[in-house]
Amino acid sequence: MTAAAVWSLLIPAIDRSAALGKFAFVPAAGGFILGVAFLLLMDRVIPHLHLDSDKPEGPKSSLNKTAMLIFAVTLHNIPEGMAVGVVFAGMLAGDAGISFAAALALAAGIAIQNFPEGAIISLPLKSSGAGRGKAFLYGTLSGAVEPLAAILTIAASGIIIPVLAWLLSFAAGAMMYVVVEELIPEASEGEHSNIGTIGFAAGFVIMMILDVALG
Repeated sequence: MTAAAVWSLLIPAIDRSAALGKFAFVPAAGGFILGVAFLLLMDRVIPHLHLDSDKPEGPKSSLNKTAMLIFAVTLHNIPEGMAVGVVFAGMLAGDAGISFAAALALAAGIAIQNFPEGAIISLPLKSSGAGRGKAFLYGTLSGAVEPLAAILTIAASGIIIPVLAWLLSFAAGAMMYVVVEELIPEASEGEHSNIGTIGFAAGFVIMMILDVALG
């Protein structure tokens, strides 16, 4: 997600704003900050529970632990779907800086990291006594918001294109919020935190290769 935010979202946003000269960074920086603020707001208004935590975040709710854990993963999947939708919307609009291969690379990278996200839901459910089918279904449904967010974003392409640079960086900011606030802390827990670091590096390189080679 970090590599995707840089190569597939922030760099295209800056390139698209080249006409602004020295101020080409403004849409990228502004959109990035708005993306972080959006996820920060969602964390405050939607009840959810982080992995390995017993204290829910957001407003008080009567939802059970499983439901709030699903909400947490689903909430953080929204910007990933938006990112794919924004890139494909730019490609369909004929943006010279966004090729089909680059959009496909981003979609592939997001799809790869969805497997462990689904496992975050399915494995605890299975270990708590839920059936294999139910655990798999809940893990799958947590990611169903991504294609929905992508489709809605593409459908709004007429509105998106004039502010494409801002939305590219908005998606990047939202994704980076998830990485720093959620994924890195969880990957560093336990005795073998170096495994999380190695995984981060491997994921970063894979996404970079996909984006540069296909883009």
